[in-house]
Amino acid sequence: MAQRVKLSTIAEALGLSTATVSLALRDSPLVADVTRDRIKDAARELGYIYNRRAASLRTSRSGIVGVCVHDVMNPFYGEILKSIESELDRHRQTFILCNHHDDLSKQRSFIDTLLQLGADGLILSPALGTPAADIRLAEENDLPVILIARTIEGAGVRGFRGDDAYGMGLAVDHLVELGHRSIAMIGGTRATSTGREREAGYLDGLKRAGIEFRPHWRIEGPRERLSGFESAGAFLAIDTPPTAIVCFSDLVALGLMYGLSRGGVRPGVDVAIVGYDDIEEAAIATPPLTTVSNGQSEVGERAASALLERLQGTEAAEHTTLIEPSLKVRLSCGAKSSG
Repeated sequence: MAQRVKLSTIAEALGLSTATVSLALRDSPLVADVTRDRIKDAARELGYIYNRRAASLRTSRSGIVGVCVHDVMNPFYGEILKSIESELDRHRQTFILCNHHDDLSKQRSFIDTLLQLGADGLILSPALGTPAADIRLAEENDLPVILIARTIEGAGVRGFRGDDAYGMGLAVDHLVELGHRSIAMIGGTRATSTGREREAGYLDGLKRAGIEFRPHWRIEGPRERLSGFESAGAFLAIDTPPTAIVCFSDLVALGLMYGLSRGGVRPGVDVAIVGYDDIEEAAIATPPLTTVSNGQSEVGERAASALLERLQGTEAAEHTTLIEPSLKVRLSCGAKSSG
């Protein structure tokens, strides 16, 4: 078996102290950039492998953060993850990603793995049905948790998400201003904080406009593109379908527009549609999708910063920070585009 390359091997090859080599490999600002790059190049050439386990014993930190979301294939989560990764990279933290797909057992298995690895923390968009006790268990075992997108009452930790009730209210208000008096809502479920808040914003918007809510206007369930496409049939089956629709997400709205078009209904002409999240595809859809920008980038950045603060000793606090959304007006609601 080949002998393991040690710090002293690198130090001797470069004529430096082992302390300087160790600091450089941990990206310490105490070592000049030129020297740090020279040490890292030499380490690669010599085949040195950083022993994270030994380092974690010395520092009580692993340098690993877990990130667990519903599905990274959803652009909404992809945009959050991009900001999380950028912020963690700046602080030399590595993250391990898990898609739980609303499978509570898979989420629990991931948290168990993080505890076994001695991970530094967890950024979590909780699966449906996640009890507050699961979050408290992680915290009690020295795994700080920050929640994103969804929150859990009684979890006792920080959370970051868009102000969903306010944002959906913006969508309804805009349609009312365009003259619509029959407005459906498609997608989402009351089983999540996001679903409850967006539905509340929809109902409050109708109430502000003096529009009586009709139960058949509310089509629950779909949260993704395919289910949005399939919901077009349920919408068209309504006697005298509403003239406008607010959707739980952009993916639902985009799928719905495909389904309606196939049924001979023209989005933005025959029916007004507003999405939610302002994913990149929304602006280039046909027609371009009016939507609510939900601040995904800010959610990711602030969640990562809050976790890093926890790792520096900040006390845990049960407080949810709401990011204020904004409306992006395009052509899917038949109005003049504002970008």
